[in-house]
Amino acid sequence: MKEKFNQLFKDKLFLVMLVLGLLTIVAAAGVVTIQRGNAPEENPYMEMQEPGALIAEDNEVKPTQVAGSSNAMREEPQTAPAGQRTKESETKVAQNKKSSQTENTQAAQVGAGQEAAVPLVLNFVDTSKITWPVRGNILLDYSMESTIFFPTLEQYQCNPGVVIQAEVSQPVTAPANARVVAVGVNEEIGNYVVLDLGNDYLATCGQLKEIQVVENEYMEAGRILGYVAEPTKYYSVEGSNVYFELQHNGESIDPVGFFE
Repeated sequence: MKEKFNQLFKDKLFLVMLVLGLLTIVAAAGVVTIQRGNAPEENPYMEMQEPGALIAEDNEVKPTQVAGSSNAMREEPQTAPAGQRTKESETKVAQNKKSSQTENTQAAQVGAGQEAAVPLVLNFVDTSKITWPVRGNILLDYSMESTIFFPTLEQYQCNPGVVIQAEVSQPVTAPANARVVAVGVNEEIGNYVVLDLGNDYLATCGQLKEIQVVENEYMEAGRILGYVAEPTKYYSVEGSNVYFELQHNGESIDPVGFFE
């Protein structure tokens, strides 16, 4: 009887142990299942990057080192506030505009007519000397106190200037430092240039062509004013020439005494 009891106890103990083992296995399986359910589901397909991202990475510009220049690549300055950037941009635009205007002004000063931007001190006096506008014989002398004979006109009359013989296309130069007062044309002396020598002295050169100066232009002695033209009908017999007149305080004076 005792042996049967022990045998029954052992059988029950075995069943209990078996049930506990099964419960333990079931519990472990449940825990594993719960953990798998909480884990993010893996994508069975390989994840691909967007095409735009690949292009952006491929097109990224890398800084280029310049041989021999340690300062070729500099750090970018920190970004300034929007208001400050606007003011800096406006300042740069104004500076660029001013610089452009300065360059244009300097470029405009090159060539005929732009020496007016560089005034000269004009101080002609009664003891000053002038150069001949052209070298040649005097065909008709200055004569305001008496008359002289004009071959083309076939008459006697006063002459407020001198008529200097010259060849057509011969250059005519400024007799002294001067400022151009006027450039014009009239029937008698053709194209002419009036020069201010200073202190109310004026010089007029006529019978010109291809005039190289403009009004208000300053020039030094020897600057080409133009070239000798064909004579007007008033000097057809005398031939090609340069008409030269010198005035002081509005009155014509004999220029011969001032020639060097």
